[in-house]
Amino acid sequence: MCGLNVFVSSRPAAGAPDQATAAAFSAALETMHHRGPDDTRVEFADGAAFGFKRLAIIDREEAAQPVHYRDRWTVVFNGEIYNYRELRAELIHEHGATFATEGDSEVLAAAFHFWGPGALPRLRGMFAFAAYDQWTGTLHAARDPFGIKPLYLLETVDGLFLASERKALLPFAAGSGPSIDTDALAHYFTFQYVPDPLTLHRNIRRLPPGHRLTWTAGGGVRTERYFRPKLRPLHSSPEDAQAAIRDALRDSVHKHLHADVPVGAFLSSGVDSSAVVALAREVKPDLHVFTAGFAADGYSEIEIAQDTAAQLGVRITPTVVTEDDVIRELPRIVQLLDDPVADPSLVPLYFLAQTASRYVTVTLSGEGSDELFGGYTIYREPASLSSIERLPNGMKRGLRGLAHAIPEGVRGRSFLERGTTPIEERYYGNARIFSPEEKAQLLRFTADPHTAVTSHLYAETADVDDVISMQYVDLHTWLPGDILCKADRMSMAHSLELRVPFLDQAVYAAAAGLPTDMKLPPHSTTTKHALREAMRGIVPESVRERRKLGFPTPTRLWLKGGIGDWIGGLISGSAPRHLIDVDYALRLLTEHRAGQADNSRKVWTVAMFSLWWAIFVDRTIRPAPLTMTLTPPVPSYANDRITTVLTGQ
Repeated sequence: MCGLNVFVSSRPAAGAPDQATAAAFSAALETMHHRGPDDTRVEFADGAAFGFKRLAIIDREEAAQPVHYRDRWTVVFNGEIYNYRELRAELIHEHGATFATEGDSEVLAAAFHFWGPGALPRLRGMFAFAAYDQWTGTLHAARDPFGIKPLYLLETVDGLFLASERKALLPFAAGSGPSIDTDALAHYFTFQYVPDPLTLHRNIRRLPPGHRLTWTAGGGVRTERYFRPKLRPLHSSPEDAQAAIRDALRDSVHKHLHADVPVGAFLSSGVDSSAVVALAREVKPDLHVFTAGFAADGYSEIEIAQDTAAQLGVRITPTVVTEDDVIRELPRIVQLLDDPVADPSLVPLYFLAQTASRYVTVTLSGEGSDELFGGYTIYREPASLSSIERLPNGMKRGLRGLAHAIPEGVRGRSFLERGTTPIEERYYGNARIFSPEEKAQLLRFTADPHTAVTSHLYAETADVDDVISMQYVDLHTWLPGDILCKADRMSMAHSLELRVPFLDQAVYAAAAGLPTDMKLPPHSTTTKHALREAMRGIVPESVRERRKLGFPTPTRLWLKGGIGDWIGGLISGSAPRHLIDVDYALRLLTEHRAGQADNSRKVWTVAMFSLWWAIFVDRTIRPAPLTMTLTPPVPSYANDRITTVLTGQ
């Protein structure tokens, strides 16, 4: 888990960079120091530059990057390849490959040398890498199938820049045209994140998940999708499906434990993280797990996680987050994100990762399970609306007219509206913050509708049921844009490698063929039924049957207290009035504080953008460096309940 930046010049025989350019490149790399504090390498060649910040996990003494292979390839690689030892043996046997290190970086370089882009489907892992072919002057790059690791790109008249974070490209984007992408901003206010491949900077883009690119000085950037997750029901018995899930997840978790540094795990209240912990403990009985909660009644999973840890026999260190912690660290959190993400659960994740980083260098987590196995309660909506959706179109139009006549907030209106709205218009992800009508009031510009992000995804799932279409939308939007983005940024903020065993190719294959009734049985109120059944006898029954809670975050309460005062001033003083209607946003906050409506998610979304604007555009807020300490800084032991409280230095 590391940070990379790359530059390849568009000018023939460009030579080595001058002193000022080299200094700028090295300074840009330093903005990602948190991603790899163990080693820093910068190499300049004719017309190319490679920078790398290493968090040493495997073959710590060797395996430095950039990696060179056969006097042809220069490779920088962020991530982990969990089957690299098998690939290494295959390369030696089939091609006589030789290796100077014991790490996965050189295996990746050799795989690309011998197999070219055909190496990509063979990789089990998370990755974003760049491989420069010195013989042809071609830069190759790729991002893992689900978008676990990020990769940004900027193409200018000077050449192509790549980096693990957008901030490392900003010094080279000056003078490249208008900076704010208003379409991306409009999508942010719908989804609470900026969807791939967009960023808020018009000229900087993300390489989408499952894509690779090639670049040459004469041909520019060409991208191609090498992997697209497909969910297509297969005929199999529930017992066979559950066995396949159990075997694939066990193998994945065991592979994800390989490291030359301490490995722990995150543990919440749900079946996902509990399954990962239970399977990890099979080969690592001394596993150390971590959980977090808030100092507010009803907004903590700590006690549940502690009970689960006790039943599994693992030691646990909880962290309690206070309102003062949030106000102090929120500017730094937003700065780390590059583009705003208004998911409040990234706040506890930040502090959770901070605590874990004091004890371990790698942690396992349960991201990806909900999208693959049908874990969101919203996936039950098609079944609840089926009685309306089966009606003739004329009758549905009449009911929709009736819904509009019912006053806002009156019981039944929302049900009629949703039931008479096609799913392509009704569902565009887990977080639907501002509706098109509300965005028309908030935004002072016009932009592409949200359907520009999702319409092609529905077209690709026209032959499956609505639940699978919803999962497909989330796999391509919500998962990389929100879930994996916050996981990467909040963990890397503290130089912690976060691994996600559910997003393994073998686990995906076991989930992809599940029919909807195996995930969401018609006469059950639980989600992820097949996964829960697969974990029978592995995780405690109390956990296996528990409904999903997620990271409950007291945003609604915060906005009525001191954090709300701070956010009101932030929106009033920092929000760009030429882009959003600040008075409208402040009315939403006033209504919320008066108890007239729950506008917490809308206000939080505006606030995170306002904070982003103050940091990256106006530069009126400069986040302080990380200055947190742990109290008390003591180890935890099996079944002890030691709480880490975050305080400022």
